[in-house]
Parts: sequence; C-alpha cells; structure tokens
Amino acid sequence: MGDKREIETARLVLTLPARHDFDAFASMRADPLVARYTTRVPATPSESWERLMRYRGFWEVLGFGFWSVRERESGRFVGTVGFGENRRGIEPSLDGYPKAGWLLASWCHGKGFGKEGVAAACAWLDRETGFTRSVCIIAPQNTASLGLAALNGFTVFARSLYQGEEICVLERSRSG
Repeated sequence: MGDKREIETARLVLTLPARHDFDAFASMRADPLVARYTTRVPATPSESWERLMRYRGFWEVLGFGFWSVRERESGRFVGTVGFGENRRGIEPSLDGYPKAGWLLASWCHGKGFGKEGVAAACAWLDRETGFTRSVCIIAPQNTASLGLAALNGFTVFARSLYQGEEICVLERSRSG
C-alpha cells in the first residue's frame, strides 16, 4: 500500500476515496435502508458525487478525512468511514474537532465491518494526528451506530438538534 493514509485490517482495505468508488458509493447512498438515519431520503447521483469530492477534499484541507472501505478478499465496496469537519452550527459546537462518521452498504450490516473499520480509523487518528478528542453525532433511534460508537470509545455528552431532528452528540478521547 505504501501511503500512510491507507489502512489494512484483517478483513478490510481502507483507501482514499477515488473516482472508481463512485458507482458503488452512489448505489449505497441511494439505498433507503442506508439513508434512513442520515439524510433520511436516498441520495441522488449528483449528491453522492459532491459527497465523494468532499470526502477526498477533507484530506487536502484538514490532513484527515474519509476512507473508502472494501472487503479484502473480494474487493467488494463496504462503505465509508473516517473524519470530517462539517461546521453544522449545532450546539455544543463541534468546530475544530475531527467528526467521525461511517456509512456501510446494507449487504454488510451486522458482519462486524463497522467495528473493524471504525477502530482502524480511530487508531489512525490517534497515531497520525495531534488530536486528543474526536466527536460524532448520531440519531437516537440509530441503536446500531450508537452501539458501534460505544465499542470505539465514544460516549454521549449532549443532546442537540440538527435540521430540526434530535441528535446525540458523542465524544472520544485519544486512547493510550
């Protein structure tokens, strides 16, 4: 692999988002099952293209970002995991902190890929950056993501509103 921004785990390969990820990425984001707790409506191809460009752009601007995740054995697209800074204007403010996020294709829900990918991303953040705190927001109904966040050291520290919907605001301190 060579690039210190790329990660391999037992079952996954995390690489910087690239043009060749688009079709699988757009298909995942168009799945109503995947969109139910995030955008709430399936994404259009145009919205997915803009999101993919943003994910790659985070790396250039912030020095961290999102990875495209694929299954090592098959090469099949699993989803995205990583960090951004979205400046969403919520309270408490999350500006200045890496905001963790993950989105997995519905075919792999419940297979432990989220746990493996998020753990690898958090370990990378701890090892490769000076950040001692990361944050995330999750809909309170999204019990799977709340569980995944807890497995990776995130704890709820506030409740807030984003786009008129209640969210849990979580934080994680650097391990070790």
